Amino acid sequence: MELLYAITTGVLTASGLYLTLRGRTFPVVVGLTLLSYAVNLFLFSMGGLTTDGAALVNQGDNFADPLPQALVLTAIVIGFAMTAFVVILAMRARSEVGNDHVDGKKEDRE
Repeated sequence: MELLYAITTGVLTASGLYLTLRGRTFPVVVGLTLLSYAVNLFLFSMGGLTTDGAALVNQGDNFADPLPQALVLTAIVIGFAMTAFVVILAMRARSEVGNDHVDGKKEDRE
């Protein structure tokens, strides 16, 4: 299970970094979102992956740590709000500047 989480985190990080380095705003937003998902998986896996652990502390000897779960849940909510904000910001920049390049300059097609 840890190997699957590690591979998925690596693929999300590589894809997010590649898209973040693109020149247009939409791939940058998607890349930042993928990096956010990779960080969430990393935080969740650092808490220890327990498949048969109890959700409550007093229910058995082997229990799941609730702190990484709470951190990831909070990060999901904050990440969704920030993604919505950045999408609206990119749409506003596109309407005012006229293109969707990150630096605001038009492409040279020559």
